[in-house]
Amino acid sequence: MQFPESWLREFCNPPLSTRQLADTLTMGGFEVEELRPVAPPFTQVVVGEIKHAEPHPNADRLRVCQVDVGQGALLNIVCGAPNARAGIKVPCALLGAELPPGDDGNPFVIKLGKLRGVESQGMLCSARELGLADDHSGLLELPSELSPGQDIRVALDLDDTVFTLKLTPNLGHGLSVYGIAREVSALTGAPLVTPAHPPVAAGVSDVLPVKVSAPDLCGRFSGRVIRHVNTRAATPAWMVDRLARCGQRSVTALVDISNYVMFEYGRPTHIFDLDKIHGGLQIRWGRAGEQLTLLNGNTVTLDETVGVIADEREVESLAGIMGGDATAVSDDTQNVYVEAAFWWPDAVAGRSRRYNFATDAGHRFERGVDPDLTAAHIERISRLILDICGTPQTVCGPIDDQQPNLPAPTPVTLRVARAAKVIGMPLTQAQCAQVFRRLGLAFTEGGGTLTVVPPAYRFDLRIEEDLIEEVARITGYQQLPETAPLAPIVPRVPSESRRSPFDVRRALAVLGYLETINFSFVEEGWERDLAGNTDPVRLLNPIASQMSVMRSSLLGSLLQIVKHNTDRRASRVRVFEIGRVFLRDASVKTTDTSVQGVDQPLHVAGISYGPASRQGWEGHQGPADFYDIKGDVEALLGPRQAVFERAEHPALHPGRCARVVLDGRAIGFVGELHPRWRQAWEWPHAPVMFELALDAVLQRTLPAARTVSRQQPAERDIAVVVKEGVTHAQLMQAVRAASTSELLRGAALFDIYRPKAGAEHAAGMAAGEKSLAVRLVLGSEGETLTDERIDAAVKAVVERLQGDLGARLRG
Repeated sequence: MQFPESWLREFCNPPLSTRQLADTLTMGGFEVEELRPVAPPFTQVVVGEIKHAEPHPNADRLRVCQVDVGQGALLNIVCGAPNARAGIKVPCALLGAELPPGDDGNPFVIKLGKLRGVESQGMLCSARELGLADDHSGLLELPSELSPGQDIRVALDLDDTVFTLKLTPNLGHGLSVYGIAREVSALTGAPLVTPAHPPVAAGVSDVLPVKVSAPDLCGRFSGRVIRHVNTRAATPAWMVDRLARCGQRSVTALVDISNYVMFEYGRPTHIFDLDKIHGGLQIRWGRAGEQLTLLNGNTVTLDETVGVIADEREVESLAGIMGGDATAVSDDTQNVYVEAAFWWPDAVAGRSRRYNFATDAGHRFERGVDPDLTAAHIERISRLILDICGTPQTVCGPIDDQQPNLPAPTPVTLRVARAAKVIGMPLTQAQCAQVFRRLGLAFTEGGGTLTVVPPAYRFDLRIEEDLIEEVARITGYQQLPETAPLAPIVPRVPSESRRSPFDVRRALAVLGYLETINFSFVEEGWERDLAGNTDPVRLLNPIASQMSVMRSSLLGSLLQIVKHNTDRRASRVRVFEIGRVFLRDASVKTTDTSVQGVDQPLHVAGISYGPASRQGWEGHQGPADFYDIKGDVEALLGPRQAVFERAEHPALHPGRCARVVLDGRAIGFVGELHPRWRQAWEWPHAPVMFELALDAVLQRTLPAARTVSRQQPAERDIAVVVKEGVTHAQLMQAVRAASTSELLRGAALFDIYRPKAGAEHAAGMAAGEKSLAVRLVLGSEGETLTDERIDAAVKAVVERLQGDLGARLRG
């Protein structure tokens, strides 16, 4: 939002300098982003009227001009501009004038000189030479009503400043010069000038039939027929200048009038060519497949969610956004229809962005425009049309004002005690009432409360906190006391039984993994193929088609990172991620940290591709396998002992996948990538990976001190024959469950023997059997173990193995 300071001061002129006015607006919530002078500094430039212009005797492209600058005698000035001619008024720099710096950065001083033998007593200027515009194709032609000799800065109001405001979306009532003036009046107490718009007399009874078929789209629609207008009339210079200082170029007189009222009062309007409208107008929602060519030349396809203004044949306008090309005014237009409407903000919001463009009208309507003043603003536009485009035959019809669904104001109650607590300073009910009076808000007082009925133009006053904000900003943020917060300092000692996520990151870094951070939204195919999730949490508005669902596993993102690196000839990749996954769970309720129906636990996952360690003196190494990644998981969980159970996972090899169980709870999976996906991702060998619930990884057991035994431990080796299907975990569980387990200090598998086919009998084994050799470490705290006790302990282990696993000692 930008506007000239001079226009603002016509409505409200507080005794403040430009900088003070900008600071007041900023502290009042209307941030002034930039202050820019309309013109750079220059001196002794006046209005000059060319009385005579003759060709230069010694140059074909120069002209010798006699210029009246209000000094009595005419000045002789040589000029090379192609539009230098008698009768026009242009800026004239007198001798001694300083013009804005050129490319060298130094001011340009006008001196007496000769051009091709003819004396020149000044300089006639273009807009570029005065720093007003980039146009330097000819002299800047001034309005004919200016007087020769008048200071150009005064004549064109060049000592003005353009304010550029950065408004938040809730400040729709500030998207006009009058709206800002209303806020300045409330902030400073300066009087607000509200111009009256007397009705324009109706000369004809013509009324265009209008039907509002969608009250949820249009709450009020006002319109007027105006006949016999001169659309070729020139826009007045004062209006062109004001529009330019608002960042709007001049188009035609009718378009300029509509834009002018929009900047003045924040009311977007539209002017139709009446003769191009077939029958009457209907305000309705669009229909699927309808098309409309807009004023910007784009053709858009409509649907049932877009509001339109249509006639009996076709759609003529996008409601609240942009008019159509079919009914646009042109130089041949004679009769027009002026409309001003209230479009519901929710019916306009986001519609223009759907078609990849934005308009000033849509920007205002989606924030809310005053529904009470549609007729008044049509009167304002009508008067401007009569003054600028009027002819002796111009007549206006009566205003047709339909109000099918005006917004009903909802009272909002402010508790004075609550406001004082939130703002942090003492407040009285009288102070709050004074604030509302300055803002022009209607209110009623109760015991410690004020109930405000928001005016029609304030769409941002909906809850008590909105009123508290008004009290704070009108009172002045600079008035808030600087009170340091008082709070007890209570040290938070972390539990030793739980480590932090940073400790997990450091542990994985020690194991050779690099951390990655990925998007939480992934391809739907990853969820289906790698997580077996056929009903993922979907995004309503994904940033890309391949990021349409929320992930329930971290593995897809890690696989993509490995693919990205291997495509760039990386032979070894070890990465991990700690992040949230998103699982449907009907038991989850909405809280400050959760969303109903969606569980969002933290997981930690890692992947290893290529050698498990960097190549050293031992030479080339094979790729990391299941046991390498299993060892990393054991190191990450240590000293707690996890159990690895055979399992299946959609992303993992069916024979090289294990479920990780810790303290009886399944916390994740570890394994090798499924051959199907290895081929799909085009890798020569499969990566190995794991994914665990982070809350289980963060738990750890406290170390317990115990005395170091003074007795020498004893070691015994046993070899047992078991079925091929017996696992290492089953073997160790049976060993530790023996009746003399109090003497067992450790047990380790150190050999596996499988006889060759046909040699089982010679080895004392049957087909489908294997031999497992286990080293037992036995010891006692208080005494040296005798052979009898050692033998009894070994016997108890063997008997346990026989009972649980059907094992027998190998002969």
